[in-house]
Amino acid sequence: MGPADERVPENFLARDWRPLGVDVERASAARMYDYYLGGSHNFEVDREKAKEVLAVLPQARTFARLNRAFLRRVVRYGVQHGIRQFLDLGSGLPTAGNVHEIAQAQIPDIRVIYVDNEPVAVAHSLELLENNPYATCIQEDITNPDRVLHHPETLELLDFSQPLMVLACAVLHFVPDDQNPTGVVQAYADALPSGSYLALSHATATDYPVQLAAVLEIYRNTQNSAHLRTRAEITRMLAPFEHLVFPGVVYTPEWRPEHMADLPANHAESLAFAALAHMP
Repeated sequence: MGPADERVPENFLARDWRPLGVDVERASAARMYDYYLGGSHNFEVDREKAKEVLAVLPQARTFARLNRAFLRRVVRYGVQHGIRQFLDLGSGLPTAGNVHEIAQAQIPDIRVIYVDNEPVAVAHSLELLENNPYATCIQEDITNPDRVLHHPETLELLDFSQPLMVLACAVLHFVPDDQNPTGVVQAYADALPSGSYLALSHATATDYPVQLAAVLEIYRNTQNSAHLRTRAEITRMLAPFEHLVFPGVVYTPEWRPEHMADLPANHAESLAFAALAHMP
């Protein structure tokens, strides 16, 4: 990052890219995910915790890579089926193949709202999007749908009378049961007009229960505890929608792969299920 100038957001520190007030004492799930993907927007505390996870479950890198690939495929699917606006919940740190890059490469004026409550993720997203009039990032908690849906920038960019796609990729497993993740999905579904979609990916402990129990303990000592769910529980989250796009709820690499060579030998190494729900 170069010297500060008028292009850098006010809450951005010129010397070490940290937004003011960011918690650097505890690891952040968003910054750990960035580390799994090979990114550089993470701190030593994040790297230490991520390495603890990888020591127990090296498939965590596979999870991150395959989840990102699912995101790319589902965005392309949306554009191909007429979607011109996206709401990305828990968008995380900017990395290669962001939603706006994928979508606007096909239709330049597609509109994108990113939502995250992690200050580093929001600051970097805003810097990346500074000269993009059709995309922005808001700092909100996705478990408060009313604030997200009625945020001034959401209302300015998105038209809720027209179909849109909500993306909830690798985020709902950070929502505990007492915050009612199914109700959170319901609230976003209630705001969607006919023709809209909701894409979801969610980590599961189905195939590596022992290792993932240890991973959950590691995440309890970060800013974001994790809550893994079964395929049946993940499917129930999508109950507000009448239709699941084929092939339904499957491991992330199994959702409409572009090349069979992209599939891992063991699909369970993805550690997550994914689906695309449609509102006719």
